Amino acid sequence: MPQITVDYSAPLDRRGFARALHPLVVDTVDAELDACKTRFREIEELIVGDGSTYDVIVHVEIALLSGRPDADKAKLAEAVLDMLPTFLPVPEDVRLSVEVRDLDSSYRKR
Repeated sequence: MPQITVDYSAPLDRRGFARALHPLVVDTVDAELDACKTRFREIEELIVGDGSTYDVIVHVEIALLSGRPDADKAKLAEAVLDMLPTFLPVPEDVRLSVEVRDLDSSYRKR
């Protein structure tokens, strides 16, 4: 279960981030460490607003089985947002965002 997707256009220490993120998820929303799976998707091109400036982003989406209180999901999102800059060589001028949501009821795994 936690299905984690990281979209990024900034240089990012992916392995270091995932290794720090997984225990944080476990501690915050009572998940199993071996269940945490993180996929990284590098963004080739990004345009923000009118495209007149060069922008870089990191967006983290954490999808959980339903049943966690909204307060726990918000706590996790804030903790990830606070931790994320330490894995960026130049954290200034990087747009960071985190979404913690419930998996759809159709989610299945083997």
